[in-house]
Amino acid sequence: MKMLCEYLDGEHISGQFLVSNVSKGTNTAGNQYLNMDLRDSSASMNAKKWEISPRDEEIVIQGNVIHIEGEVLKYKETLQIKVLSVRGVSSEEVDPSKFLKQPPIPKEELIKKFHGFVDSVKDKDCKAILDYFVEKYKGQLYDYPAASSIHHEYSSGLLVHCTTMAEIADKLCTIYDVNRDLVMTSILLHDFGKMTELEGPVVYKYSVKGKLIGHISIMSSEIEEASKELGITSEIPLLLQHSILSHHGQLDYGSPVLPETAEALLLSLIDNLDSKMVITAKALEETKVGEFTNKVYPLDGRTFYKHK
Repeated sequence: MKMLCEYLDGEHISGQFLVSNVSKGTNTAGNQYLNMDLRDSSASMNAKKWEISPRDEEIVIQGNVIHIEGEVLKYKETLQIKVLSVRGVSSEEVDPSKFLKQPPIPKEELIKKFHGFVDSVKDKDCKAILDYFVEKYKGQLYDYPAASSIHHEYSSGLLVHCTTMAEIADKLCTIYDVNRDLVMTSILLHDFGKMTELEGPVVYKYSVKGKLIGHISIMSSEIEEASKELGITSEIPLLLQHSILSHHGQLDYGSPVLPETAEALLLSLIDNLDSKMVITAKALEETKVGEFTNKVYPLDGRTFYKHK
């Protein structure tokens, strides 16, 4: 079976692909269509199904693997798929290896880096909380993505995201007057709630708890519960909860509160930096030298120039 990156303009396309994003649109005639991003481990490609049925809407859901028949066409110098037919795929039909995109860094190296940062934390309460959650999630931590789409949406993506942020923080904490242990602990733990928010193991999509509560509130509650279990009476759990609750930086982005400590502010800025740079890199990776990317909607619909 051909991989997505191998298809050329004008070719018929047939096979299983993961729906990483989907939305409904309306054409100029007033008819509704499905706009989706399909991917495998090799690439991602925009696709549209212009004539849709209620059954199509039940099948084409973010996180589902679907089987399509269609045509690859070039639109504004970018390949996209005109989907002619779609059907659901049972879990028995799914070949996991086709969708498991590997991290850019070997997993063994990521694990070593992550535990190096954990061991660098000296505050006894921060370290106790870190050790508690590393032990609790040891069966998931090394393989989970950081999201179902948008950024770090691959195997070990959560580990990549956390260690990259920790590397940035390690440098910035020598420049700014902040508590390094508090920053490092909040960075390493800030997205642990995603291991409850998302469920897989091959095709990750939002769990019921993830949709109803979200990873930010999930992790804040878990820190409070763990701190009681560990008998911690210092202010550290409260400060960590605040950092977790505010790490999206804005109320419109899902944080129930804004950062009101220096450490929480630094966490939100580093998280924003890493996610946006990864989103930009993904768009540039799919663009030829000397051309602009498609509109990058998580970055206000901007386009980016890929220079030599």
